[in-house]
Amino acid sequence: MPSTIVHAGFALLLAAALLDDRPLDRRALAVLLVVVVLPEADSFLGFVMAGAHRTVGHTFVIPAVAALALFYDTRVRESSALRERLSDRWIAVAWVALFVHVFAHVALDWTHLDGVNAFWPLRDRFFHLDGEILYSTADGFVQTFVDVRIDPETGTRTVDAGGGGTSESVHVNNPVEPRDPDLDVEEPVDRRFPVANAGWRLYLIGLGLFALGARRLQGDGAPTAE
Repeated sequence: MPSTIVHAGFALLLAAALLDDRPLDRRALAVLLVVVVLPEADSFLGFVMAGAHRTVGHTFVIPAVAALALFYDTRVRESSALRERLSDRWIAVAWVALFVHVFAHVALDWTHLDGVNAFWPLRDRFFHLDGEILYSTADGFVQTFVDVRIDPETGTRTVDAGGGGTSESVHVNNPVEPRDPDLDVEEPVDRRFPVANAGWRLYLIGLGLFALGARRLQGDGAPTAE
């Protein structure tokens, strides 16, 4: 699974691109890094809720609601409550924080292990983005991300987009709960705190640090008085 450091590396890369010419100072970086790490807090809820990890903090519903609220307040309302308290720079940071939460964490975990409980609490079901898209000279266009099946007897069409189990049946191992608590295993607990368990993940960490360093060398990361 992607480590917190991998998520942070991806977040730095997104921040460097999305904040454009706005200063990327320590305060903005601190906010973004807290936001990208926050979903992992659902690991600790595993003691009181089955399948909490990859469920409570790894849903697309919460950031969707937050994005609608932010859009309504800053773009639709005549008088914005946030703009009365924050500068335009921090409104931009708020949008980037939402994008970082979704794309640098939740969506990245969507592609690994059992995926994420994407629509919780509206629907309790894990989804895993897994498959391939290719063109073959033998088979033509092939995609396996979405599987459409038609029952030859009833004509009923079934669409499978990587759906899996529910929070009751899925346990994603993590350092807090390194194995399913329902399993009766006498072996010593091995708590692993991954940094980069694949080459592309180490590369992503380095790329994020490079993007941050490049912004600062260009003078865009100077602290501001805002």
